[in-house]
Amino acid sequence: MKRKISEAGLLGVTGLVFLILFVASPSFRDPTNLLNILQQNSIYGIVACGMLVMIISGGFDLSVGATGAAATVATAYLSSTGMPPWICILAALGVGLVVGIVNGVVIGRVKINPFIATLGTNSIILGLLFVITGAQPAMAKQEDYYWLGLDYTWGVPNAFLIFMGCAILTWFILTKTKFGHYVFSIGGNEYASMLSGVGVVKTKIIVFTYGAVMASVAGLVLIGQTGTGQPGAAADWPLATIAICVVGGAALSGGQGRVRDVVVATLLLGMITNGLNQLGVSTYWQPVVTGLVILVAVVMDRSKR
Repeated sequence: MKRKISEAGLLGVTGLVFLILFVASPSFRDPTNLLNILQQNSIYGIVACGMLVMIISGGFDLSVGATGAAATVATAYLSSTGMPPWICILAALGVGLVVGIVNGVVIGRVKINPFIATLGTNSIILGLLFVITGAQPAMAKQEDYYWLGLDYTWGVPNAFLIFMGCAILTWFILTKTKFGHYVFSIGGNEYASMLSGVGVVKTKIIVFTYGAVMASVAGLVLIGQTGTGQPGAAADWPLATIAICVVGGAALSGGQGRVRDVVVATLLLGMITNGLNQLGVSTYWQPVVTGLVILVAVVMDRSKR
């Protein structure tokens, strides 16, 4: 019973926050605003799905923001030359594929710490983007990508449906495949996993590739919402998605995390930000509240352990 209550804690907190904001703010409970919460936070949720896999394996990626920005810039430039949307989409996913493989090789085979490796990758990508674009946004044909970021299906934002698709795929990989068991094993004890015959290097390369591709998918949703490719558009993605995973109960030491909790944490932090806006709370106070939520979540998780 204690375990069940503990597992339901995050869901209960999210429900309580929703109820408080629902009662306190008429504008918050407006159906349009509730749909906006789903639409606006889906990008973070998509990136968080990839970040969760990396955190479970014992690492994380500080270059997901730069990867997503590179995907938007690549899509915008190709779109402006008249390339078909499907080619632009494949190019954006290709950006994530290349970045992820590079990160995976550097971390898994060269044995560089994930913090140093991905921080370096982040700096390189951002530098190249600013040189290529001259720090100016690249315009895309938004009508070709509108369906990714702003359109609706059966009254539900497509961005949220894409988020749910990524979450289901991540859940399936982590819980229903041998590779998913390897990810948990490496995060729990990398050396013991190696002795047990797990391909640690190969698994890490796939893990970081998956995380970078998820960042590219989020970049495609972003360009569907904004119609522009901007080098600095996703600077807050790394820390925001790590925070989502931590609030969702993922252990930064690796070996633990659930997709369901990451989905709930994404909605929780999104509701808090939106609710504070609806209540007229200064934007300067919003990071304080978010930081307190993260600290409380970490302390509670530590206490539970």
